[in-house]
Amino acid sequence: MKEKYITEIAPALKDKFQYKSAMQVPKLTKIVLNKGIGAAVADKKLVDQGVEELSLITGQRAVATKAKNSISNFKLREEMPIGAKVTLRGDRMYEFLDRLATVALPRVRDFKGISDKGFDGRGNYTLGVTEQIIFPEISIEKVNRISGMDITFVTTAETDEESFSLLKAFGMPFINKNNPE
Repeated sequence: MKEKYITEIAPALKDKFQYKSAMQVPKLTKIVLNKGIGAAVADKKLVDQGVEELSLITGQRAVATKAKNSISNFKLREEMPIGAKVTLRGDRMYEFLDRLATVALPRVRDFKGISDKGFDGRGNYTLGVTEQIIFPEISIEKVNRISGMDITFVTTAETDEESFSLLKAFGMPFINKNNPE
């Protein structure tokens, strides 16, 4: 994927957006996987399972995220573990992106493509996945509860259009609005 970016994607984006320098071409800086585990307030083992699942999916150790504030209605205390996250950079990031686009996303039930509405206006894209079992690393027999996660692609692009073109060139299966099936 990294070689594909250097040899094919970057020159194509430079021509498309008329950049003066190769350093202006947008690139993917990191991919962040975040999994909120709301039921972890009652059962602390769920956070450990979430960390383990993210570690299996990415091949990199995930960390537990902690609550910033106390919320009495949710029986939530400050510094309680309530989720898991992992940040991928470099080769692991490209390898994960390849597996996500070619293996995991096509395994989603009734998959027609991912929405192009997840851009934040600054060139970053967030994708929500409803089931962790779309990843082949997760064994369905070992999963005791289906949960989703957010996958955020952080780019150096300044506009959503540039970021969309970059992710589309990497092979992300966006929904084709011109040809809805």
